[in-house]
Amino acid sequence: MDIRRELTELRDQIRHHDYCYYVLAKPEISDYEYDRLYKRLESIENEHPDLITPDSPTQRVSGEPTKIFNTVRHRQPMLSLSNTYSEADLHDFDRRVRSLLGENTGFEYVTELKIDGIAISLIYENGRFVRGVTRGDGVSGDDVTNNLRTIRSLPLRVYGNRDLPEIMEIRGEVFLDRRTFELVNEARKEKEEPLFANPRNSAAGTMKLQDARIVAERGLSLFCYQLIDYSGNPGSRLHLENLARLRSFGFPVNPYTGVCKNIDEVVSYCRKWEDERPQLQYEIDGVVIKINDLGQRDLLGSTAKSPRWAIAFKFKPGQVQTRLHKITWQVGRTGTVTPVAELEPVLLAGTTVSRATLHNPDEIHRKDIREGDTVFIEKGGDIIPKVVGVLTALRSKSSRPYKIPDKCPVCGTGLQRIPDEAALRCPNFNCPMQVKRRIGHFASRTAMDIDGLGEAITDMLVDEGLIQDFGDLYTLVQERLENLDGMGKLSAANLQKAIEKSKERPLDRLIFALGIPYIGTTAARALAEHYGDLELLMKTDREELETIDGIGDKMAESVCGYFQNKKYLAMIAKLKKAGVRFRYQAQKVGDSLKDLTFVITGTLPSLSREEAREFIISHGGKTASAVSSKTSYLVAGENAGSKLDKARDLKIPILSEVELLNMA
Repeated sequence: MDIRRELTELRDQIRHHDYCYYVLAKPEISDYEYDRLYKRLESIENEHPDLITPDSPTQRVSGEPTKIFNTVRHRQPMLSLSNTYSEADLHDFDRRVRSLLGENTGFEYVTELKIDGIAISLIYENGRFVRGVTRGDGVSGDDVTNNLRTIRSLPLRVYGNRDLPEIMEIRGEVFLDRRTFELVNEARKEKEEPLFANPRNSAAGTMKLQDARIVAERGLSLFCYQLIDYSGNPGSRLHLENLARLRSFGFPVNPYTGVCKNIDEVVSYCRKWEDERPQLQYEIDGVVIKINDLGQRDLLGSTAKSPRWAIAFKFKPGQVQTRLHKITWQVGRTGTVTPVAELEPVLLAGTTVSRATLHNPDEIHRKDIREGDTVFIEKGGDIIPKVVGVLTALRSKSSRPYKIPDKCPVCGTGLQRIPDEAALRCPNFNCPMQVKRRIGHFASRTAMDIDGLGEAITDMLVDEGLIQDFGDLYTLVQERLENLDGMGKLSAANLQKAIEKSKERPLDRLIFALGIPYIGTTAARALAEHYGDLELLMKTDREELETIDGIGDKMAESVCGYFQNKKYLAMIAKLKKAGVRFRYQAQKVGDSLKDLTFVITGTLPSLSREEAREFIISHGGKTASAVSSKTSYLVAGENAGSKLDKARDLKIPILSEVELLNMA
């Protein structure tokens, strides 16, 4: 078969199966069969890089971080909607529509679930996705095209060509579903990073990440709700028909769209979904009501801020009343001490809640929260329970203001106030809870990924005196593990294998596992790519750190402080002695690249950046993260970005992946 024809057929097949899986949720083939198609496509594109197109399914994730989100002006303003919590206001809206259109004019409403995400504008030219922009201020937004390309339900090329406008804008909502949101917060909790309050905050934060690879890992979703045709064609004059067109083009459209003949049906629809929203796999915060006929929308027009043909009915946050029995305090791996409300269990938004966040001491004082109080709780973004108020009328006369502790609840050390923050901190480095949580972070899935070393086992190891820090994990022997309650020979053997296996984790995972304050997975990757060796990172200075993309002054200060701490250095020495991988170690196979320094940029056809780096090192070469006059060659893949421009300015030779491999 002709290569071009096979490429076209493979891409069309993969687009079809992506549509079935991510949009319709009705896969037609197994994961294995899908992977075979995808790997065949990758193989052909690797052999014929000149045939790679931007809309190929292999080109979703950019390998080059986005340094600046350019501001783009919307072709049509993205107006905000008037909103209300009142059914009476819906009837007032209906009366205004009737008055403006005329009492005898027939019309109908379309009702759509109001997804709790961020509004987005997608521009397509001749069926290809060319630009994606956030709503911003409604007039202009940020160009987040690279991040949007990672959303698997977003077609890079329109599925089918029937009735396709030459230029069209699709508006929609980017969001995280409930389960994905929980996984994101679980990962942040492991790193002791602040939790996202709700899926909307999480989606918004994800959309502004500079590294599309991290965005792809977050698992964003999309629902589209508006089509604007800029081709000058008359097109459809009904909103419902345009939604059907969007579906036929392969866009994800929410299936629970309703049609209402009058405002009473609208109110019923709103009541139904206010009750049933806990059953959905994603968050909604209301219902959007729109006039179906686009011609009637034109007659109704807009104010400076909002269209007169639409309104949003917002759901009231679910609140329940319960008793706060006790305020307890949790100690994290960095010593941060945070308050938690222990509650009389109560049903809220479909789940039983027995604990709620109190955020920090200032929050307790501001709301005058006391043990024994009757309190109102709600779920922030319908996810995280929080105390929002106190029923002081039910407070006991013997009640006294809550006294914030001045000593660590675990080790008794005097607590300190963190400068410029509301949090308290235990300064005792050897506080048993800090020790346990540091080890737990080190072993976590996104760090060294030591399978079987959960919280209970970690606590037991520390309590039994078998380990005092994460460096001691590599001194454990099976016989000692077998003596722990509930372990046994098989569990002990599996845990020891997992600990041994963790020695080969990539450098960025190790850097993150060390638990350096403010250094998350993205920053750890940047440090690993820049230095390539933990011992080089340990010797660096703040000035050099601040030159690395993504490393700010606070991060640089934290890194330097960490590696000046003798206690951390002692732990790292244990890791080195145990043989934990400190650098991108590649088996030496030759010296053909000796004395040459390479910078890698963009997405290579077949090698990951780490694989390319290991290839270079194994043949005697060195790698760097930034192009300079000392760079011997730039290895450039798809979407190479600014490093390619700088290499050309400095007249540095540019290699493809194939040319690099041929040098060895």
